[in-house]
Amino acid sequence: MKNKLILTFVFFSLVFAIPVTAHHSFFSQFDSSAPITLTGTITAVEWRNPHIWILLEVTNENGSVSPWRCEGGAPNALVRNGWTANMLEVGEELTIYGYKAFNGQNICNGRSWEYKGETIFGRPTDDGPDAPPRN
Repeated sequence: MKNKLILTFVFFSLVFAIPVTAHHSFFSQFDSSAPITLTGTITAVEWRNPHIWILLEVTNENGSVSPWRCEGGAPNALVRNGWTANMLEVGEELTIYGYKAFNGQNICNGRSWEYKGETIFGRPTDDGPDAPPRN
C-alpha cells in the first residue's frame, strides 16, 4: 500500500511539473540588448501553448535564405483580442520587431508585427521588453 501511495505521488508530481517547465521568462531566453528586425515569408504558424510561433524564411544581405522561429503571444490572450489561428497566411510577408535569443540560434521574441501594411501585434514602436505600458 505504501508503494502505491509513493508511486501515485510521483506520478502526479511529474504530471503537474511538466507544464511549469514549459514556460519561461523573457529574460532567461532573449537578449533585451539585441533588438532585431526581420522581414520574411511566413512558412508556418504553430498555434500552441504557452506561446504561438511564427516560422519565417528571411533573405539575408548576401542573398541566402535563413529560417527563423519567432515567439508570439499566448493563444488564449490572442483569441481574446480577436485573433484566429489562421489569421496569418503561409506565403505572405511579415515584418517582426523583436529580440534575439541568447543561444545564437535564429530564434526571436516578436514584440511587434507588421502584416499587410499595418501593425497587427504590439505597438508601432517598442521601448523594450520591460517598457511600461503607454496610455
